[in-house]
Amino acid sequence: MNKLAVPCSLSGKFKGSFAYVTIKDRLPQILTKVIDTLHRHKNTFFEKYGEEGIDAEKKAISFLSKLRNELQTDKPIIPLTDKLPDQELWNQYLEYQAALMNEEGPPSWFKSPWLYVECYLYRRIHEAVTLSPPINDFDVFLEAKHQSFFESQQAIIALCTYFLGIIKTIEDLTDDQLKDELFKLLQVSLWGNKCDLSISAGQENSQKSCVLGTLESFLPLILVNDMEYVWSVTSSCKNARRNEDSLTRVDIVLDNAGFELVTDLALADFLLSSKLATEVHFHVKSIPWEEDYIPLLLSELEIIFR
Repeated sequence: MNKLAVPCSLSGKFKGSFAYVTIKDRLPQILTKVIDTLHRHKNTFFEKYGEEGIDAEKKAISFLSKLRNELQTDKPIIPLTDKLPDQELWNQYLEYQAALMNEEGPPSWFKSPWLYVECYLYRRIHEAVTLSPPINDFDVFLEAKHQSFFESQQAIIALCTYFLGIIKTIEDLTDDQLKDELFKLLQVSLWGNKCDLSISAGQENSQKSCVLGTLESFLPLILVNDMEYVWSVTSSCKNARRNEDSLTRVDIVLDNAGFELVTDLALADFLLSSKLATEVHFHVKSIPWEEDYIPLLLSELEIIFR
């Protein structure tokens, strides 16, 4: 059987592609919003740190302005210099990308794989803030994440109300009913990603209505659907535990804050309450991204339901 060749990575060199539009338009817009956010907090930095805060704000903006120019003019990707624990890993990967380029020249914003350069962009934003003490712990995306979260309150309340109804009767559900509810919550968790702020370049992108009513129409849009396999594995593990003391662990990689985080929490609660899993482990992003989960948003959930 002949193996199909692996296609080249999607990158900005393909004009008109999603990658090209992302690197040409969306990423510069994100950087511009970051610079504007820092500038708008100038007085806050001064009140908290004095002139040192103003100097730090100018330094961070200088780093980010240089970064924006590098991006828009397709400059080579450069190594990180902030001495953070993952610096060496990022720089090693840059060397790996350089080895793949062959005669195309050094890795650059439009020539290198889109996924790599977008992740690298956020890491460089983090570097710019990190190298600008005393504002080095400032999350430049916090305001946008808060806004998206609170604008999704009605959708969050609708989802949680539905979920509480499931929990009240979960002990009485048949296997077919459990399977149906699992599939619904898996899809809700999947489509919660529509609120991704990075896709909208930081524009308002909150979930205004409950997604449960649209699941059937979205089903044909799922490219790879392994829900049957998920049910097969988790239900088999649940049945096996009736005869032995064993664990079933599910790992959830958190992506976006706001509405999507709530969908992931609901899915995790359902897995535990239905005994399809005995433990759920969450994996979060290590640095601020435009749409990342942050612990503060968990406390905001408490505010909504008080």
